[in-house]
Amino acid sequence: MNNEKFLKLLFKAYYENKQEQIPLISSFKRREFAFIPWNKNIMIRHIGFEKPANFKQYLIQKIPRHVYSSGALYQDPNSSTMDTKGFEGCDLIFDIDVDHFYTPCKEDHDLWKCKECSMMGRGMADKCDKCDSKKIEKLAWICDRCLDSAKQEIFKLLYDFLFPDFGIKEQEIKIAFSGHRGYHLKIENEKMRTLSGDQRRELVDYVRGQNLSFEILGLTKVSQNIFGLNRANKGWSRKIIEKIKHLLSQPNEKIVDKMISFGIMENAIENFLKSKEDFLQTLLNNKTNLWNISGFAMTRWKKFLRGIVDEIGAEIDEPVTIDIHRLIRYPGSLHGKTGFKVQELALSELESFNPLDESNKALNPIVFESSTNSQKVKITYDEVPLTKIKGKSYGPYLKDDVLEIPNHIAVFLICKGVAQII
Repeated sequence: MNNEKFLKLLFKAYYENKQEQIPLISSFKRREFAFIPWNKNIMIRHIGFEKPANFKQYLIQKIPRHVYSSGALYQDPNSSTMDTKGFEGCDLIFDIDVDHFYTPCKEDHDLWKCKECSMMGRGMADKCDKCDSKKIEKLAWICDRCLDSAKQEIFKLLYDFLFPDFGIKEQEIKIAFSGHRGYHLKIENEKMRTLSGDQRRELVDYVRGQNLSFEILGLTKVSQNIFGLNRANKGWSRKIIEKIKHLLSQPNEKIVDKMISFGIMENAIENFLKSKEDFLQTLLNNKTNLWNISGFAMTRWKKFLRGIVDEIGAEIDEPVTIDIHRLIRYPGSLHGKTGFKVQELALSELESFNPLDESNKALNPIVFESSTNSQKVKITYDEVPLTKIKGKSYGPYLKDDVLEIPNHIAVFLICKGVAQII
């Protein structure tokens, strides 16, 4: 049996037997659906369904590798061109995927291989360390740490921006584990649905802290004095000041490490530490706002503040939010790169949710978990990182290793493209 046939049999059985785990999204009839098959790297889209039952039958009969629906609403989602669909607005969508930002654990489990010189390495890489070629093959892996980092970005996005600054209500949000390396957040709000692509870009810039003017926020030089950010501003000024207060509460060693990462020179950091207590009192005192520290001219303050802003901003995938015709994974469907379920979550469920070791059966995305069924596979990739799922570790493995492993681990490795069923 080949990999495709093996996986299609499992996916078909899931869609037949677990139809109740596939929720009905809002405005179902007005959504466009799209699918990626197993045997072709193409997207079949411009499909609408009158009834959820028709959609579920499609999944059973066609057994797609990936399943998507639109954030947008249309009068005629079946129409083959965007101009004739009758666009009626789009939900505000955020995709937080650890593919797009650094986490320390990538140095342990993400691999790359140069297609020119065959050099291999770990971590995030844009080019080969040996020959500088940008033709590199990447193997992105997952672990509890990077998935938790993605979860924390969801909390940041909600509690630091969407709830306080945009007035979004909890009942307007839909959260889902993507089935792979992150989370999706959808805002179903009538006003947000009317935003154009350009307006969504402005919102993205705000959430990420891009194009901020520190002068507009209050940073000003008057004669030899520097006045800091306006504390009456409830937006970015307040966020920055609170983050600085938090930094100042840390041990000096952590402050030094952080400021070095901001690109601040060591002699300036020494002056900053000498003035730390006075500066903290300035931030706490509503009467004065002088930010006079030796070695900190306007240019250095801006560099420091830019570093602070980068810590505050949410790590979102910008194109996803901006695109009003964007498709996102359908909740309850299976992710073809892992075999995991795209799992919807209430906000109250998110904190304790652990996709790789979830104890709540109703929320468990590892739908092919088995303690009795095993599969024999052969490793086809040069190196496969250690994988920890359901509290047990598997690997690391090398090419041509032959293994007998639990069903869900075999599905995961085959979906990731690093193993062959035998």
